[in-house]
Amino acid sequence: MSVTVAARGDALSAIERHVPALVEQLVASRITAGDATLWGPAAEAEASIRLGWTQAVAISRPLVAEIATLRAQLHERGVTRIVLCGMGGSSLAPEVITRTAGVELTVLDSTDPGQVASALDDHLGHTAVVVSSKSGSTVETDSQKRSFEAAFRAIGVDPTERIIVVTDPGSPLEQASLAAGYRVFTADPTVGGRYSALTAFGLVPSGLAGVDLDALLDEAEAASLLLAIDRADNPGLQLGAAIAGTAPLRDKLVIVADGTHILGLGDWIEQLIAESTGKEGRGVLPVVVEPDAPELTSGAPDVQVVRLVADARATREVERGEVEVSGSLGAQLLTWQYATAVAGVLLGINPFDQPDVESAKVAARGLLDARPEPVAAAFVDQGVEVVGPAELLAGASRLEEAIARLEAVVPADGYIAVQAYLDRIAHADLAAVRGAVAQRTGRPVTFGWGPRFLHSTGQYHKGGPARGVFLQITGRLADDLSIPDRPFSYAELIAAQAAGDAAVLAAAGMPVVTLRVHDAAALDAVRAALR
Repeated sequence: MSVTVAARGDALSAIERHVPALVEQLVASRITAGDATLWGPAAEAEASIRLGWTQAVAISRPLVAEIATLRAQLHERGVTRIVLCGMGGSSLAPEVITRTAGVELTVLDSTDPGQVASALDDHLGHTAVVVSSKSGSTVETDSQKRSFEAAFRAIGVDPTERIIVVTDPGSPLEQASLAAGYRVFTADPTVGGRYSALTAFGLVPSGLAGVDLDALLDEAEAASLLLAIDRADNPGLQLGAAIAGTAPLRDKLVIVADGTHILGLGDWIEQLIAESTGKEGRGVLPVVVEPDAPELTSGAPDVQVVRLVADARATREVERGEVEVSGSLGAQLLTWQYATAVAGVLLGINPFDQPDVESAKVAARGLLDARPEPVAAAFVDQGVEVVGPAELLAGASRLEEAIARLEAVVPADGYIAVQAYLDRIAHADLAAVRGAVAQRTGRPVTFGWGPRFLHSTGQYHKGGPARGVFLQITGRLADDLSIPDRPFSYAELIAAQAAGDAAVLAAAGMPVVTLRVHDAAALDAVRAALR
């Protein structure tokens, strides 16, 4: 099945207004042909080396047999568990692919010491690890690779027999891994990380875990012809217009899974759109919500609801000016990539760079080098250290009061970002506070696990419209873990990442309050206060 897009209200008006012009300008076929001029002169150099994803199905076909052969070899060595070490698009695409296929994949996209330790301690003797990094220098992935190498050696296993590397050709990771004897898959360097779902980054871990890759590529191929043709029924053009063509722009894209068989697609869409469009003070903020989320019925003029459904409703009206999208996983992956590129055309931005992601990385590295004392808390309540701007927290002494003050400064067209730099597996229920905050404030609320969101929505926070307020939840709730041959530990790394991001946001004039917790009781107090 290909992809169907159904819309009403402002979204339908945007489709009717923009798609004929997009067809006339041959936008779909120009994207497919690699025309880098679509996004303006300033974007041309970057776009010229970032459109390989349109040909990913054909380029990736030969990988399928290689991955199947390696999977059989690993099985012969007793491997029954695959771990993926990766961040951003390198982890989110394999996660949605494997969850939808119903196969097990342990995704390690964190520097929380507890989450890392759990991944290291789980059936290590029967584990193989995929280390994915496009640049080959991602600090999280490098740290995780070092830890697994040491852990394998400790049980008498040669790491080169259990670690598989996915990276770009010529990267530092490729060079070092080949020299050390690791199995290396290189991906098409003309595909950016968030567009890499149908390349080696998405396929190697998914295939090793047991996904039918031919079926996934067949689904994408079935959609590729219509996506490449300049026609009014092109779902990539329709969806791109609905995302970025409403007038005035409904720039909070509320995404809800409502009957789709695809698991976790909203999280993948979130990083694709947020990192692609949030720049130059413009962009569209994806807000992934639950089926009963208050954003779905808020009627806010800056909210556009997108439902991921089993069948876009051709036989009855789409509700309340919403957009509905249905289709197979492979087809949707490719369609959303086209739609995001089209959204870049309509917004007048470059959808292939991420200029503000690096700022938080630089700040974190600076903190790791300098090792300053932690910022002093404004006050401590119920074991929670509350840190934030003096003008915002002056006179406050209760946790609920600090949260209320932060929520009170959300702009009328703004949003709240709750960011938990904690073990997302052990504390998964914390994400449930998102809906409560949205209900109380009447504003869209995003929830991100740190540091993984830094590789997705982190770009929008710093490069998009400066309308956010930020609530960090940080702290050490598990024993620390050293990183082999590094002068810092995992607890020090994740603390620096949180503090670095807070510093960059604050420097841009956006309010940040940090809640530091050091035991389960303090985290329970945070849950209760947010609910």
